[in-house]
Amino acid sequence: MRSRRKRRRRTRKRGIVLRGLMVAAAVVGTGGVVAALVLWRKEAALPGPPELLLSYMAHIPEKEYDQMYEMLDLEQSGRISRDDFTRRNEAIYDGIEIQNMETMIQEYDKDRHVVTYQTSFDTAAGPVSFENEAYFTKGQEGYQLVWDDYLIFPDLESGDKVRVSTVSAERGEILDRSGKVLAGQGTASSVGIVPGRLADEETAILAVAELLEMEPEAVKKKLSAKWVKEDSFVPIKTIPKVNDIEYLIPLEPDEEVEQEKERQEQLLDIPGVMISDVEVRSYPFGEAASHLTGYVQNVTAEDLEEHPGEGYTASSVIGRVGMEGLFEKELKGQNGCRIYIADGDGKVKKELAERTVEHGQDIWLTIDAYLQKALYDQFSGDKSCHVAMNPSTGEVLALVSTPSYDSNDFIMGLSGEKWSALNEDENQPLYNRFRQVWCPGSSFKPVTAAVGLECGAVDGSEDYGTEGLSWQKDSSWGSYYVTTLHDYQPVILENALIYSDNIYFAKAALKIGADQMQESLQGLGFGEELPFEIRMQKSSYSNTDQIETEIQLADSGYGQGQILINPLHLACLYTAFGNGGNVVMPRLSWQSEGAVSYWIPQAFSRETADQVLEGLKKVVNDAHGTGYGACLPDRILAGKTGTAEIKASKDDTSGTELGWFVVFSTEKGEERPLLIVSMTEDVKDRGGSGYVVKKDRTVLEDWFSGRI
Repeated sequence: MRSRRKRRRRTRKRGIVLRGLMVAAAVVGTGGVVAALVLWRKEAALPGPPELLLSYMAHIPEKEYDQMYEMLDLEQSGRISRDDFTRRNEAIYDGIEIQNMETMIQEYDKDRHVVTYQTSFDTAAGPVSFENEAYFTKGQEGYQLVWDDYLIFPDLESGDKVRVSTVSAERGEILDRSGKVLAGQGTASSVGIVPGRLADEETAILAVAELLEMEPEAVKKKLSAKWVKEDSFVPIKTIPKVNDIEYLIPLEPDEEVEQEKERQEQLLDIPGVMISDVEVRSYPFGEAASHLTGYVQNVTAEDLEEHPGEGYTASSVIGRVGMEGLFEKELKGQNGCRIYIADGDGKVKKELAERTVEHGQDIWLTIDAYLQKALYDQFSGDKSCHVAMNPSTGEVLALVSTPSYDSNDFIMGLSGEKWSALNEDENQPLYNRFRQVWCPGSSFKPVTAAVGLECGAVDGSEDYGTEGLSWQKDSSWGSYYVTTLHDYQPVILENALIYSDNIYFAKAALKIGADQMQESLQGLGFGEELPFEIRMQKSSYSNTDQIETEIQLADSGYGQGQILINPLHLACLYTAFGNGGNVVMPRLSWQSEGAVSYWIPQAFSRETADQVLEGLKKVVNDAHGTGYGACLPDRILAGKTGTAEIKASKDDTSGTELGWFVVFSTEKGEERPLLIVSMTEDVKDRGGSGYVVKKDRTVLEDWFSGRI
């Protein structure tokens, strides 16, 4: 066959040359020298074969097949129709995903009108490069290209096909520190319709749409796809596999399982409906970890435009948020692909390009999945966020936001009703609270204490004197007073921490001064990005670039005013009290070993850190301490409560309260060191920060007893 094609090509070359000579002779014979001169000038203004070839090749990546067709000598090209030409070129070039095409002219034979060129381009299987020849005819209107299949690939003939064989890369798993799967491969059920088996198509479509909570038009659209035949299995919707539903849906599993079984039985009772297993992305911890893991979805046309050349196809998935989005590049891997020419019998004739499949990497996190779930279970009915950390190493053990959504729902396909319910829920289950900043209230007081001690403005043994339960600096504050809840003696730093005295820390802030407070907080990471894999909102000490008034400064001292802090940032600052003044670097990517890294080395001196730590121990272990509800008989814990008032104005009496509790282990050699920061909204009239302390205590007991 190869020799016949060569002979055909040589014959065509001779025909082209003879035709060109006859045209030239005819023109000169009828018009003489003047006519020849006019023709020469006209020809000189027309593009020659090299320019025309470059133009033709430039149309290919743009899919401008009509323009390419207009450049052909149809008679010499076998009178191929426009539709056949477009179909042939489009099927091949789109199929191999051609990009970055470059063409270089190597030689031009003017006598034979033959252009020798080198072309290269990228494909789904990697780069392709080859040398080829293009033949042109010459007429009164200029040069035209002679097209044949070999212009696509030199070894391609009309009976051949260009095949693309793909091996899908397996997406990497997201694992916790012990290898428990947070996101990985699972099995679901694909509900589909075989059109040829439908007894009453309209009735069946309506019944399927109702059971799957879809619009009938959406079902009809899937059935009307071009590829669908009478015996095709047409996937309509992915639903939970009955045997796995307890795993995927944590609430009332028995009832859910029975409902799902009944639904699937009703679907199978419809002639033409089938249910088969299908591999899907699965999130075993559901709502407990969804704000952390995020989810994947099928790529859209916009995704393909935004990620050209990255190996995505119409059947790919892409990470949208959370770890799935953050580690998308590592998780997705690279599909294997092979492009080759097959002859009419399907035999491989020529290998064009091949890329070996590269499966996605597994991502190991420092997260402890059971601790993550324990915190979620305690606060699932609240609007809250939680950070758990190893205070010695900076390893983040849990990141929780409640209420939550279930990532598995996005894999199965959310109904319009459920999507609306998620978006319209006043508790905002889609809102990731651990990434935001919040008013810390009294949980900020240890930071003020450390800043004051470090700069020398605060003497921990100085008695500030009894002021009662309200105080103002002087009459310049007008009607504004700082209030506190407890009267005690002596009014020194340790007692101020135990009793959470707002007045003491307001006075301490005034002693520190606005300039020093601002400088110190900037040195503690306020106003800058937290060095962490997940981007958190920046903490701030003012709505402007400075603390504007004395009242704002005083309020800042006890965590009110305009102080806003991210809970992970607050957790990091607390690590300084157990690490000799060093603030650890938080990290989420697990590593088997390595030295502890500090984000802010020597943020405070060891003396300052130790002095604040002793006060924080008594907050939890002294019967008068606001955190005493978390005292454990076999552990020395330290911590601080906080109740932040969220009001529209100073006179607002209907505002809400945020309840905070920061608690951490202090003993050297602790087998499982732990620091927890918890923030819960709307704790007013529910016990304030005590509501949070009670729930965290349960988690602490389970953690240190080894139950989680």
